[in-house]
Amino acid sequence: MLSRLLAALLAAFALLAPAAATDPGLARLARASGTPTIPGLNMVWLAPWGDVTAAHAWHNIIVHQTEGPAGSARMGALAQSKNPTRRGVTVWVETDGTVYWAVAENLVPTHGDGANRNDNAFIDNSATYHQVVRDNSIGVEFAGNFPDVTTGPTEAQIAAWRILVAVLRARYAIPLDHVYAHNWIDFKDGRYCEGCSLATLAREWGE
Repeated sequence: MLSRLLAALLAAFALLAPAAATDPGLARLARASGTPTIPGLNMVWLAPWGDVTAAHAWHNIIVHQTEGPAGSARMGALAQSKNPTRRGVTVWVETDGTVYWAVAENLVPTHGDGANRNDNAFIDNSATYHQVVRDNSIGVEFAGNFPDVTTGPTEAQIAAWRILVAVLRARYAIPLDHVYAHNWIDFKDGRYCEGCSLATLAREWGE
């Protein structure tokens, strides 16, 4: 499984253009309203963007991975759209890279476990312990690590993430060091590190 993940990461680095966060056109588009077409993203809008000034105050991004098969992001997003505050997230990413914006950006889904990790196992938790929580963090869920939870993200998911994380950061003015893996801030399933490779990539891509 490690070789599969490494191959996906190397392919992503080889195929992707310079960091999208530096693209002023993308930054302007990220502040739009409605259902904009974002170059490089196959975005399915279940909830359109409103005026960004009326959005919830998102200060962090939490990267999740769901223990579900291909197709589960679509199903999760549809269920989330019908019940926005259920346990889940605002944005879902399918194995083929399709991104589902499921919840209006002024609503807060139930995700995270209260930022209960304080062991500094992955990052310094002094700035996250009981601080990086659902009320201030927008969640992104990547599907596909079933039946083997150690399965990494697909190349298509990595490519979508590179653009998506830039869009989220530009839209809500989220600093690069406020992109977190779920495992970095919460005690999670010990079989794998949830969201860790994706959050690491985001930070390595930089600005």
